Amino acid sequence: MSESILRLLRDARRTRKQGQPAIARRQRARLAEMVAHARAHSPYYRELYKDLPDRVEDPSMLPVTCKKQLMAHFDDWVTDREVTIEKARAFISNPELIGERFLGKYTALITSGTTGTPGVFVLDDRSVAVTSALVLNTVNAWLRGSDIFRIIARGGRITLVCATGGHYAEAVAGARLRKLRGDKAVQVLPAQAPLPETVAQLNRFRPAILATYASIGALLAGEQAAGRLRINPSLVMLLAEGLPAGGYDRIARAFNIDVHHSYAATECPFISYNCDRGWLHVNSDWVLLEPVDAEYHPTPPGKRSHTVLISNLANRAQPILRYDLGDRILQRPSPCPCGNPLPAIRVEGRAADLLTFSTDSGEQVLIPALMFEVVDAMGVELFQIVQNSPTSLRVRLRPAAGAAPDQVWRAAHTEIARVLSEQGLTHVAIERAEEPPEQSPGGKYRPVIPLR
Repeated sequence: MSESILRLLRDARRTRKQGQPAIARRQRARLAEMVAHARAHSPYYRELYKDLPDRVEDPSMLPVTCKKQLMAHFDDWVTDREVTIEKARAFISNPELIGERFLGKYTALITSGTTGTPGVFVLDDRSVAVTSALVLNTVNAWLRGSDIFRIIARGGRITLVCATGGHYAEAVAGARLRKLRGDKAVQVLPAQAPLPETVAQLNRFRPAILATYASIGALLAGEQAAGRLRINPSLVMLLAEGLPAGGYDRIARAFNIDVHHSYAATECPFISYNCDRGWLHVNSDWVLLEPVDAEYHPTPPGKRSHTVLISNLANRAQPILRYDLGDRILQRPSPCPCGNPLPAIRVEGRAADLLTFSTDSGEQVLIPALMFEVVDAMGVELFQIVQNSPTSLRVRLRPAAGAAPDQVWRAAHTEIARVLSEQGLTHVAIERAEEPPEQSPGGKYRPVIPLR
């Protein structure tokens, strides 16, 4: 562990031990520092913030930004004039460079752009160190002493199942981990590989730690329950996506272990981690999360937001400030009973995952993915609802092990029809797809795919 990571880890633990007031002070100071750095070194932010006071501690004073807007001004957005979009694209176009350092000093990442504009992100070493420190803090919160002993006894073997075809955050992390610890300790499997092949690889490697996207975890849990996958990990970490509560419970039962998950994004890899009460705790000493409505007005705790604005307080190479992340969250209105002083949230889908219809009277109706979560409890490992016209949905299902496909389809059809009927959309047709749910280029399964 580097001295920098150790120092950051100690700072995080000391600040959180002092309670919410100390955390808030850290957040305000770091926001002011990041805004000052952005104004001094980013031509884009210098122009955007030209009318603001010299010191800004209140995020509401800052204009809202988004990926499309920032990517259009990439060369002026970054704070190092040596970094250009042309150089970054040349680097990320070469898969042989996954895990290597961009320009010898940065980490370059991409997003798949399944819900809009693909992103290119540049992280400095400070951001990587903060991420490492907060991951260590998270894993320490998750593990008991007996878990740590079992992991060490099995050589600390870890398997990461993720998208491997590009410079995605998980692929880069996996490549660096393999370089550090070697192939005997670290296994990286492509999320896009056929499931039987992934199962066979896992059975041979028998990891002590399994980390993967939540949707892939659901598939692997089905294989474990069916007896085809035979592993006994001491830690299962689900990354990037969210599942209904029942989805986490099924995975936990399949592996006979507590399942842990986090909420993160390429723009900010260290947003939060879950507690045993089912809430996600925001690392608010290093990230500022603002739930807002469609007009970017604050959404009060206890009410679902339309989207969320995020400020990454660690990455100075490419400042992310009041950035519209597109996720719908709910913030807990009272302290979490687990005792963690960090703000507690639940992620309830993406603003981009909204199906838009018109009733017979011409009224527009928006339906979020959350409304279809009841399908998840009907003998389904994965479902995917695709809007293929203004008046039709195509439903892709992967039944759970032992479930009768026709019975699962009838139950799913009934529930989807009920949701539509309650919204005055009885004219919308529901089609049964022959194909199973499909992955995005980033290896994930979106539960809802709106009409483009």
